[in-house]
Amino acid sequence: GVSAKVAAAIITPIRNGLTPEQLADGARVEAAVLDGLARLVRAAPMTAGSAKGPYTVALLGPTGVGKTTTIAKLAALQRLRHGKRVGLVTADTYRIAAVDQLRTYANIIGLPVRVAATPQEMERACASLSDCDMIFVDTAGRSPHDAARIEDLRESLAACNAAEKHLVLSLGAADGVLERTVERFKPLAPDRLLLTKLDEAVTFGAIANLASATGLPIGFVTNGQEVPDQIEAADPKKLAGLIFSAGVVS
Repeated sequence: GVSAKVAAAIITPIRNGLTPEQLADGARVEAAVLDGLARLVRAAPMTAGSAKGPYTVALLGPTGVGKTTTIAKLAALQRLRHGKRVGLVTADTYRIAAVDQLRTYANIIGLPVRVAATPQEMERACASLSDCDMIFVDTAGRSPHDAARIEDLRESLAACNAAEKHLVLSLGAADGVLERTVERFKPLAPDRLLLTKLDEAVTFGAIANLASATGLPIGFVTNGQEVPDQIEAADPKKLAGLIFSAGVVS
């Protein structure tokens, strides 16, 4: 699944940097490839900065990639494992039952949730959660072909003043779909990738391709629907191993 261009970028320095004897050592070459992949697939943990006021994290991306479930996982981790005061805002008023889905998660975890259908409502919703340590914003899924709605999303992101913007992509999608999605969401200036549905991926080369194409680090990966489990911070070495071996995600 790794593109020829990315594979060449990994392999060429190894071929040029090792002696013929070293290149004949399969274990040494494999270690060098894994190291090259790990350096390509950078990680960026959530910082939850110390600035005054809530630290706002927004998830954006197309429909069907699992943003709402992932928001619930992130919020649960921060609330239950780190003791943060967490608020939720959803702007996904287009998808049937999307608000109810997030409210259900919020009630289970014990979190306040607000609904914002417009940028003005988004600003008010975030202001009403000013006593929280963190705010997670669940944006409405947008088709990467719908330029007008992408612009609406830009206004909502500005209104919530997100400190982090995670572009959520499903590894169950075809490579061409991932490429178009990345290109369409580029004007929104995401600063991290969040990769979902590793359990549905046949190969993992798309991880390397996305890291190379976007230059963005990866914040989290998910491999199932269970809340708050089946999510973890990105680990470059582990992801490199998946790419190299096409191993099964446990």
